[in-house]
Amino acid sequence: MRACDIMTTSIITASPDMTVRHAAGTMVFAGISGMPVVDESGKLLGMITEGDLMHRAEIGTGVKHRAWWLDMVASTSELASQYVKEHAKTVKDLMTTDITTVTETCPVGDIAELLERRRIKRVPVMRDGKVVGIVSRSNLIRALVTMAPEVPATAESGDNAIREDVLAAMEGHPWAMARENVIVENGVVHLWGPVVGAEEGNAIRVAAENTPGVKEVVAHFGRPPAA
Repeated sequence: MRACDIMTTSIITASPDMTVRHAAGTMVFAGISGMPVVDESGKLLGMITEGDLMHRAEIGTGVKHRAWWLDMVASTSELASQYVKEHAKTVKDLMTTDITTVTETCPVGDIAELLERRRIKRVPVMRDGKVVGIVSRSNLIRALVTMAPEVPATAESGDNAIREDVLAAMEGHPWAMARENVIVENGVVHLWGPVVGAEEGNAIRVAAENTPGVKEVVAHFGRPPAA
């Protein structure tokens, strides 16, 4: 699955000369938490988000009572930047210009990792220098909901095939179980072996549960394999 498969294409944008009040109203009435900022030619200039609107003098949320020692260590440029964020009237003075973008062919897994690493909620999708979509955290969650369920293993595949798939799902992980400790009978996976930590046990169980054809997973940790 790629960006083009899940992105929002009905994009609401802001202009750099849009007032902060207008931008805030647009986001509220459109039910969005951020907008790309583009110029007249459609070139991406930045992003304006709810986070940029959090500390504003108009509503009394500016940084008024910061500890004196923070002002001592803050540079003049940092204090000046904070003042602009709290008092600027137009989007161009408030928007974030350090923008991360992706292309339409970017894998969804890479986008999820990018959002987490950069601690952002959305990323513009670009084509030929223009914004053609937005992928947000909510898009990723919708993709999870709408994914087609995995096709269960056919009856002909049998318990041996299910066992091999369970072992393959754990292969390469440090918490993987030994082959002899995984037994499958009538689609029920029995996990035998030594006592393991809670997290390791959960990982083993989830790997087995996600294997097509598995009806149930029964853990017998702390017991020797059944004879």
